[in-house]
Amino acid sequence: MAHLGLVALLVTDYDEAIDFYVGGLGFELVEDTARPDGSRWVVVRPAGARETALLLARASTAEQQARVGDQTGGRVGLFLHTEDFARDHARMVAAGVRFLEEPRHEAYGSVAVFVDLYGNRWDLLEPRSTE
Repeated sequence: MAHLGLVALLVTDYDEAIDFYVGGLGFELVEDTARPDGSRWVVVRPAGARETALLLARASTAEQQARVGDQTGGRVGLFLHTEDFARDHARMVAAGVRFLEEPRHEAYGSVAVFVDLYGNRWDLLEPRSTE
């Protein structure tokens, strides 16, 4: 296996999710294609990334709706790596992204937990250099 291609993330609305991930997190919109069933194939990824991306999947059943924002049971489930923690943290705060804590400097790197527009918990993480 070469790499993980897509991770599906349940959302309630495609356009508000695109606004958050592109406008708030600085991701790029890779694809937004209408499908015959009325859904859309919406893929976003961190700007410059070439491997793993998010498939923004609109919840279409009551069971899926109940899981929007809580796909990992309230724990951090997504990890956004950066090469410049201070820059990206400041940009995200200015864009209205809600952080749940002040930045921390741990043995593994600089980190702060934030939530997306649905409440999913993410780590913004600059891993400590191993060089």
